[in-house]
Amino acid sequence: MHRFLTLPILVPMLLGLVLLVAQPKDRRVRSIYVTASALVTSVLSFLCILITYAKGSAALACILVRFSESFSISLRIDGASMVYGAIVSFLWPLVTVYALDYMSHEGHESRFFSFWLMAYGVVLGIAYSEDFLSLYFFYELLTLATLPLVMHAMDEKARYAGRKYIIYSLSGAAFAFIGIVFLLNYGVGHLNFTYGGVLDPARVAGSEGTLLVAFVAAFFGFGVKAALFPFHGWLPDASVAPTPVSALLHAVAVVKAGAFAVLRLIYFGFGADFLWGTWAQTVVMTATIITIVYGSARSLRTPHLKRRLAFSTVSNLSYILFALTLMSPAGLVGGMTHMVYHAFTKITMFCCAGAILHQGREYVYELEDFGRVMPVVFGTFTVSSFALIGVPPLGGFAGKWMIAEGAVASVNPLAYAGLGALILSTLLTTLYLITIVARAYFPIGELDRAALDQVRDPGWAMKVPLLALTASGVLLALCSDLVIGFLQLVGQGVL
Repeated sequence: MHRFLTLPILVPMLLGLVLLVAQPKDRRVRSIYVTASALVTSVLSFLCILITYAKGSAALACILVRFSESFSISLRIDGASMVYGAIVSFLWPLVTVYALDYMSHEGHESRFFSFWLMAYGVVLGIAYSEDFLSLYFFYELLTLATLPLVMHAMDEKARYAGRKYIIYSLSGAAFAFIGIVFLLNYGVGHLNFTYGGVLDPARVAGSEGTLLVAFVAAFFGFGVKAALFPFHGWLPDASVAPTPVSALLHAVAVVKAGAFAVLRLIYFGFGADFLWGTWAQTVVMTATIITIVYGSARSLRTPHLKRRLAFSTVSNLSYILFALTLMSPAGLVGGMTHMVYHAFTKITMFCCAGAILHQGREYVYELEDFGRVMPVVFGTFTVSSFALIGVPPLGGFAGKWMIAEGAVASVNPLAYAGLGALILSTLLTTLYLITIVARAYFPIGELDRAALDQVRDPGWAMKVPLLALTASGVLLALCSDLVIGFLQLVGQGVL
């Protein structure tokens, strides 16, 4: 029974390897195989979550590989794992269905979907890791699994983006490793995630300054994948990847893995109590505040649609990081709330962008009157835009409200500056998204009617995931009391 938790991680990785070796020529066979693989993985993942919720975190805990008595790749689900694992397990199959139609014109589909499935297993490995060593193992593996997806086109832009992505990611991981080493040397003898932290007060005494330096190094190291300024440069360039990859990079896999690792680092590693009120908290919180404003401002200035959404992700991921740096249960709840709702919103927006790119349009100024000729795409994009802006009762409102509540409760003067940054960023978000929606529904100037007559919504294979993603995001927002109630149990260390 304990080995059951390995299935949602190993099954998609093995199925991806089989696809890479087999390289089926029949697109229908490949589509069935990939869809079934993603669905089976999600079912296994949700079963693990439900069993753990019913029986406790020890129910499925297991060791995948043992190196020594102190070091192993081990798995265990806790409350934070449930949140991240559920997001990944719900969204991945929907985007898979979308990707099968989208990639039909891109070529090398078997190679693409083999790494797609392997990345799914690796992300679940990050979600269900029991300790920092296991998290770090899957974190590094994620870079290798997603690199071929980023470089799929293998043209000059894709190769450049891939080089930049791997240099940034591996460099960040090296700094993150510094923090893990210090946690082991100054901890209680293990690296298992422990709510409140693993530092041993007896060992820490007299070395607080050194540990704070190690924490800052690890924070910025993990923050590379979360696109923290000034280490965000890889993310906009990675937009050259096929849109389904961009959707997962920005909403589920890479950037959320960075935010999730920071969450573990603060609340389950060094401990919020140890970090609260220190210069280290001031440094990392300041970085998140700068990133919030910078990402929104760059997004407003960027006319390329996917890059505009990429800079939007830079800003919104730092909403999460800012909440986490409040070093309080309320901050943890606020960060996780925005993590949940941002995932549904941003993945929908990128899928909409992919449908627009299929029509040969890349820039915002090319979208005049598209709301009329692509009603499903721009209907879902508009709902997602309002959600990201934070219009109640959509999900973005709940996330921002919980972050603001945590900031006010923290009585930290710098947190009030962060609250101001959230307000400014919301204004900028309104401007850079509403300009897209306004152009689509209220065109100005002369229109090329002949060209517009060639534009249409994609087929049902892409429309159904768009509608499902939008509907599920709205439904989740309407159930925000239940969602936040569960997250508060995680924030209090109950789950």
